[in-house]
Amino acid sequence: MGRVADRLAELGIDLPEAATPAGSYQPAVISGDHVYTSGQLPVVGGELPQTGQVGEGAGLVSPAAAQEMARTCAINAIAAVASVVDLDRVQQVVKVVGFVSSDPGFTGQPGVVNGASDLLAEVFGDAGRHARSAVGVAVLPLGASVEVEVCVRIS
Repeated sequence: MGRVADRLAELGIDLPEAATPAGSYQPAVISGDHVYTSGQLPVVGGELPQTGQVGEGAGLVSPAAAQEMARTCAINAIAAVASVVDLDRVQQVVKVVGFVSSDPGFTGQPGVVNGASDLLAEVFGDAGRHARSAVGVAVLPLGASVEVEVCVRIS
């Protein structure tokens, strides 16, 4: 096992297989010394654990639940990277973009996307610290609450 695999094991994380594309794209591609992932949904075992807009109130996905789903998105992004390169080649998580399907009054997107950012720092240490955007959107594919894409620099 490599250092990243060891760290994932310490955290109790089993990487899934990279998601099968639902369209004409790849889960991840290498360009020079970077790997770019496609947007990753919080799919677990082929299913979305919850769908809908994030916000406060009845019928909405709670920010805490959405933050946990962002963490799952980051795990799926790591799996996408692992589908094209050995994870021990990751030198830096460069950029994370998180999309949050948001109720019109919800402005806590950064807190939701922290679920992904915190996981990447747990797995990669200082190399997991990155630039980031957290964007509120009206709707995401399959009714997902959160979607995350990642760019990493490799050796």
